[in-house]
Amino acid sequence: MATDFKIPALKSLGELKDTKPVIVIDTREQTPLKFVHLESRVETLQTGDYSIAGLSELFAVERKTVSDFVACCVGENRERFERELHRLRGYRFKRIIVIGSELEIQQARYQSRITPKAVFGTLSAFEVRYDCPVVFAASPELAAIQIERWAFYFAREVVSAVNEMRRSVE
Repeated sequence: MATDFKIPALKSLGELKDTKPVIVIDTREQTPLKFVHLESRVETLQTGDYSIAGLSELFAVERKTVSDFVACCVGENRERFERELHRLRGYRFKRIIVIGSELEIQQARYQSRITPKAVFGTLSAFEVRYDCPVVFAASPELAAIQIERWAFYFAREVVSAVNEMRRSVE
């Protein structure tokens, strides 16, 4: 018995080329970033603080301040954060964006006894262990712009890949 595997929705994908992605902000995000180039909306995300509408199982960005990140390096906070990073492993695009600078860590400008060397060691271990790059942004505004860039180019690549699949079966 032959099965028809045609996906009618793919016929209109060419129209998506002019569509902008929508940033999804997790409902638990206490100080959400303000996006100026892309629309955003608040929804509950399985993991991460920011994602893209319709692609929330593929794209996730976890936002931290320097102080938040340092707190995630020790004790119960570390265990909780590592569970979050473990959930991110299955995502095609995942990032930790730290609002602040590496200099703040080097100069220990945070409330903790953990040494800068230990913070950087933890950061490197997280990047390697969970295949999740850590990116620093000097301000919340620059972090928002970076997330918008990632979201735009990620969505563009997804649309391009699906269009390529559609063309290959025509």
